Amino acid sequence: MSRLLIVHHTPSPATQELLDAVIRGAGDPEIVGVEVVRRAALAATASDLLAADGIVLGTPANIGYMSGALKHFFDQVFYVCADDTRGLPYGVYVHGNQGVEGAVKAVAAIASGMGWKAAAAPVEVMGAPDKAALEACWELGATVAAGLSD
Repeated sequence: MSRLLIVHHTPSPATQELLDAVIRGAGDPEIVGVEVVRRAALAATASDLLAADGIVLGTPANIGYMSGALKHFFDQVFYVCADDTRGLPYGVYVHGNQGVEGAVKAVAAIASGMGWKAAAAPVEVMGAPDKAALEACWELGATVAAGLSD
């Protein structure tokens, strides 16, 4: 069975809605053979990452950058896991009330430095999540999970 790791920083109702949509998508009953594991960014470890076959990252955009919690996750795993996770498929969703571009760019730069491959386009959500944003997050979770399916 493949494992999809969802590493998220979820400090608000808006980011919780997005996380819930990603989880629903990843857990779609038509996707078989994929275990979905979720970890808060401050609790996720190198062992979690090394056990994963794919990853979805979720963060608010804070002052134009990813959250400190997600950055902490990357700081903890970068040198420990970089060689062992090359080629890992990943997806990312970012929520902000102003610009999210800096956060998306920063996550992509670190993921690229780790040799990860984008499995889906980033989901960028501004303001309160609407139906389209929730559907995009559902699709993100489903797409990354389906790529790991048996």
